[in-house]
Amino acid sequence: MSVPSAGLSLAADFPEATRAEWQQLVLGVLRKSGVATESSAAGEVEELLATRTYDGPLIRPLYTADDLPAGGVGLPGLAPFVRGGRPQGAGPTGWDVRALHAGPDAKAAADAVLTDLENGVTSLWLRLGSGGLPIGALATVLGEVYLDLAPVVLDAGAQTRSAAEELFRLAAARGVPGSQLAGSLGADPIGLAARAGLPADGPAGLTEAAALAARCVAEFPGVRALVVDAQPYHRAGGSDAEELGASLATGVAYLRALTDAGLSLPEALGQLEFRYAVTADQFSSIAKLRAARRLWSRVAQVCGAEPAERAQHQHAVTSAAMMTRRDPWVNMLRTTLACFGAGVGGADAVTVLPFDTRLGVPDDFSRRIARNTQTLLQEESSLIRVIDPAGGSWFVESLTAELAEAAWAWFTEIERAGGIVAALRSGLVAERIAATWARRAEAIAHRRDPLTGVSEFPNLAESLPERVPAPAEERPTIDGTPGLPEIHYDADFEALRSRADTHAEAAARPVVFLATLGSAAASTARATFAANLFQAGGFETPTSGPGTDPAAIAAAFAASGAAVACLCSGDKVYAEHAAAVARALRDAGARQVWLAGQPGSRAQADAEAGIDGYVFTGCNAVAVLQATQAEAGVR
Repeated sequence: MSVPSAGLSLAADFPEATRAEWQQLVLGVLRKSGVATESSAAGEVEELLATRTYDGPLIRPLYTADDLPAGGVGLPGLAPFVRGGRPQGAGPTGWDVRALHAGPDAKAAADAVLTDLENGVTSLWLRLGSGGLPIGALATVLGEVYLDLAPVVLDAGAQTRSAAEELFRLAAARGVPGSQLAGSLGADPIGLAARAGLPADGPAGLTEAAALAARCVAEFPGVRALVVDAQPYHRAGGSDAEELGASLATGVAYLRALTDAGLSLPEALGQLEFRYAVTADQFSSIAKLRAARRLWSRVAQVCGAEPAERAQHQHAVTSAAMMTRRDPWVNMLRTTLACFGAGVGGADAVTVLPFDTRLGVPDDFSRRIARNTQTLLQEESSLIRVIDPAGGSWFVESLTAELAEAAWAWFTEIERAGGIVAALRSGLVAERIAATWARRAEAIAHRRDPLTGVSEFPNLAESLPERVPAPAEERPTIDGTPGLPEIHYDADFEALRSRADTHAEAAARPVVFLATLGSAAASTARATFAANLFQAGGFETPTSGPGTDPAAIAAAFAASGAAVACLCSGDKVYAEHAAAVARALRDAGARQVWLAGQPGSRAQADAEAGIDGYVFTGCNAVAVLQATQAEAGVR
């Protein structure tokens, strides 16, 4: 066997492919599939296949070296830190595996904390006060934790100062030198104001947060006082750029407060940690973290910081908004993808929320899966053995640059409005995020943004695991601007399923009868589609079986106990049999009749036969299911 000599390209004997040739070949495929017409030009191919993000940039089907951002992206560990905050990347020790504990049982939390630390977790994130553990229980929760080895991150909202004092007291009582204490006090007065509401005189706690920062600089150099938590904007339905822009504006507000309180710029920069949500859209998550570092480096540069001081310390948390109550085991897959995005994106610390978070307090099994997800990605997948795995990807580099541009535009708009506090008070932030959430909710309703196990492939026979109810976070009532809402992507479908379940408990599970016309070959595809759609609303979907006899199908409908029917077959079968079957179903008592497929030219004839509407790929599934539940008597 001959072996090519060094430097010889294996593609040398093949002609170089051009973008135009690729476009022409793809155009032929798109014409056959109906996406493109005979009049479509090859140059339109990429636009036809592109999808637009909620921030505006297009995700194109093909990227080349020509799409790399001008000026390059730098090197790992060097400004502008697009490629990571450390020259060695996550290796050799990996990123900080940070576990969240919120109680409410202090003894149970103490046991869970030890189990986590003994099995791969490297830092603790403790939610205290409202919606979490009592601050007085901190000594119990950390009773057997070596505070000089395990960093502790506090999240106590309005009670941050009390929680910080308790942590300091605990460290002193155990003889832990201030120089060896590590973690974060979690002060975030603007983030708290975004969640809970803005008082008339601005966010309380900025002066207190600055005082804590000064104390950390003087006594606890390994502890950061403030966190810029961008999750409230994400959890209100905001886009990646909106989350980034708001975080930059908050970070700038904190820099101003800290330097006004007497801290130097390097000291102020060192007191901030940024917290971002990462989702199952791994490429968007990677680009978000890379863009965040680039943008913050630019902010620090404008403020006069030296290059080495411009790195952003990042804590990535798997999105709470994407987690579902139904089929919660799918959340394991979502968080794995999100964690992968965080690791590849260069996060310094990562928290994977347990898959049962929406059901209550996570149990031992779900916490084990959450921490092992990170261990698997770091060790078995060797993710930490590659410095900047996404570096050089034409797609990722392009997406990072476009996202950074969109986020910077939003950040500067906030600054022109007077800063983040003024933008929250005026409603600018809330209005912008609400508009984005409306677009996202519409995409979810139309199943363009599918939710596996919820809007797609639901499991009506599932038995949800039982969990201890999680304490509800109290949102203080403030006489001023209301806080941002907290949404979940599955909200509309969850409401539909809950109503159907309540109906099933009181009477029987609601039913949509699928009239499968013609042969199995003719009806199976659309029957499968219709069953998937109606089951997302909690309906059982019995079928009539193959056949076209209206009387037999009507009799099967009557026996099913359904009030709603859906015709399922191919267009040729519909043309011959749909009208007669629809009339027979109406005569048998059907209050509503759907047809699986596009209306086409037969819409008027279908309406005359008693067909109320159509279900098809891209239809508003939420509206269809709401209407169907109403006709089926589901309240």
